[in-house]
Amino acid sequence: MSVKDYPFIEGKFEVTAQMREDFDQKGYLLVRNLLSKEEVDKIRGHLERSDVIKQYAFDVDDGAGKKSRMCLWNQPGSDLTGMLARSEKVVTTCEQLLGGEVYHYHTKLMMKEPFSGGRWAWHQDYGYWYHNTCLFPNMMTVFVAMDACRQDNGCLQVMEGSHRCGRVDHVISGDQSGADTERVEFLKQRFPTLSVELEPGDALFFHCNLLHASSQNEGPNRRWALAVAYNRADNDPVVTHHHPHYTKLNKVPNSAIVASAEEWDVAHKDFFTTAVFRKQQDVMKGKDKY
Repeated sequence: MSVKDYPFIEGKFEVTAQMREDFDQKGYLLVRNLLSKEEVDKIRGHLERSDVIKQYAFDVDDGAGKKSRMCLWNQPGSDLTGMLARSEKVVTTCEQLLGGEVYHYHTKLMMKEPFSGGRWAWHQDYGYWYHNTCLFPNMMTVFVAMDACRQDNGCLQVMEGSHRCGRVDHVISGDQSGADTERVEFLKQRFPTLSVELEPGDALFFHCNLLHASSQNEGPNRRWALAVAYNRADNDPVVTHHHPHYTKLNKVPNSAIVASAEEWDVAHKDFFTTAVFRKQQDVMKGKDKY
């Protein structure tokens, strides 16, 4: 079974009733060429050359002998990655799919290096965000491929339609929180599991309750992707925690990505640290509260 997709055409793309229906029923919307080659080359080169990424990235143990690297920031800022997170084609699409104003919840650079990149167990993003006191699952992620994502280098897998089952209990394994394995096996009998293979610039918009996973990188090609998370403005978390409360998101035209300078807006990004990541794990384990 293949993943249904839609092409992005600058100046012509709009979220149709069919797209909204797909998102509501399947839990995702796959948009091909959301970023042009010029945009991908600029962002990818910026990330590759960045000492900021090297400074703030940390390892995530997959509990199965390998590790992935992650770099996470809470605020979009006014730099290149911020222009992507604030662009009309990303933000407006999210607002139309979620049915209301959204704000930037955080962005992650997900890095799976050749032969060593770790897996991500079946999970829901709301499995984490529920504990952050976001009371409703009016949240989503935009997964933007920086490299080709294939089955041999650990592309995303999704359980189509699984967001309709609601939140599943999650448990910690390694550095990750995964959905209850027995419930996952039950759900696999009801919902098809699909591998989402992407070209650089393709993007998967998916609901926070959609079960998704990825395997270890067993191949010679790395897999880098940006995952930009959004929360609906009226879903402001009750308790202050490690991700932001509602902050007005000022959208920019799509042309701002190419026009942006490449200097990092470090002062306004609010980067995650290893200590904050460990505190998040303790919250998931019930050992700490915010």
